[in-house]
Amino acid sequence: MAVKLGGLLEIFDLGFDDIIDVRAPAEWAEDHVPGAISLPVLDDDERARVGTIYKQVAAFAARKIGAALVAKNAAKHLEGPLADKPGGWRPLVYCWRGGQRSGSFASILAQIGWRVEIIEGGYKSWRHLVVDALYDDVFPCPVVVLDGNTGSAKTDVLNRLPALGFQVIDLEGLANHRGSLFGHMGDQPSQKAFEGRLAIALARLDPSRPVVVEAESSKVGEVRLPPKLWRAMVAAPRVAIAASRAARAGYLVTAYADMVADPARLDGILASLRAAHPADVIADWRVMAAAGRFVELAEALMEHHYDPRYGKHRARMEVPFAEVPVEGLDDLDVVAARVADAIRSVI
Repeated sequence: MAVKLGGLLEIFDLGFDDIIDVRAPAEWAEDHVPGAISLPVLDDDERARVGTIYKQVAAFAARKIGAALVAKNAAKHLEGPLADKPGGWRPLVYCWRGGQRSGSFASILAQIGWRVEIIEGGYKSWRHLVVDALYDDVFPCPVVVLDGNTGSAKTDVLNRLPALGFQVIDLEGLANHRGSLFGHMGDQPSQKAFEGRLAIALARLDPSRPVVVEAESSKVGEVRLPPKLWRAMVAAPRVAIAASRAARAGYLVTAYADMVADPARLDGILASLRAAHPADVIADWRVMAAAGRFVELAEALMEHHYDPRYGKHRARMEVPFAEVPVEGLDDLDVVAARVADAIRSVI
C-alpha cells in the first residue's frame, strides 16, 4: 500500500517504526527525509550499471540484473540492521519516485510478514512539499529579526527565547554554520537538505504568532535562504543587542574556541582578507593571532572589519528598530529577558 503525503509533518505522525530510504548512497548524501535511515538496495556503481543497461541494451535486461542486485543487497540488510526487528515492526519505505526499488524491497519485507508501506511518489513527492513550503506558499507568520554587531551573543540569546514564550528558527543551527567568515562548524548540509530542515521548522510554527530569527545575509555559509524568507527578514522589525566592543570580544573568543585552537586555520582566514584591508593591517592581525592575543585580535576585527559593515547595512534599512543596551554578556538569561521585552514592544 502506498502512503500519499499531504503535508510535511504528516510523515512523522503516521506511526511508522522506521522510515527507510533505499536509494543509492550518493542520493542519500545529497538529501533525504529527516529521520530516515539509509538501506540502499543498489549502491552508486550498481545504480549506474543498471541505468546504462536500461538505456543502451534493454529495459528487460536492466530489470533482471536490477532484481538480482536488489535481492542480494536486501539479504545483507535482513541479516544485518534488520535482523532484530520484531514481527510487529512497521516500516515506511521510499526510493526516488516510488518505483521499482522501493516496491521490490517492500515486497520482500511484506513476504516476511512486516506491515510495510511505501511513499507514493517517493522522495520526489517529499521534495515537492518542501519546494511548495519555501518557494510557492505565503510565508506563514510575521518575522522579528534579532540583530546586533558581531559578538553580541545573538545565537545564544535566540535559543533562550522559547523559554520566554517566543517561537524561533535557528538558521545557523539548521545550516551548521555561524554565518561569518570564521563561522565554519564542520560539514554543512546540501542546499536541498537545508531546505528540508527549514521547511519542517516552518511547518511547526504557529502562524498566529511572530517568529524570531537571527540577522543573517542571504547566505549562511554556503547555503542560500529562500527568497520569501529573505524578503520577510529584510522588511521585519529589528531588535538589536548593543554591547561594548570589549564585552563582545571576550564573548567571541569563548564562542569561537574552535578557531582559537586551530592557529593554521585562523591564519589562513586572516590572510584571505587581503582584498578588503591593507597589507600592514593584515600583517598586524596575523601577529596578534600567532602571539595568542585573541581578545585584542577580536576587537581589531570588529573595529575595522565587522562593525563598519553592519553599520552600512543598517543605514539602508527603513524598518522599526529597537536597541537593547547591555552592560555585559556574562549573564545571557538577563540579556534574553531584556530582548524579550524589546520584541514585545515592536510586534
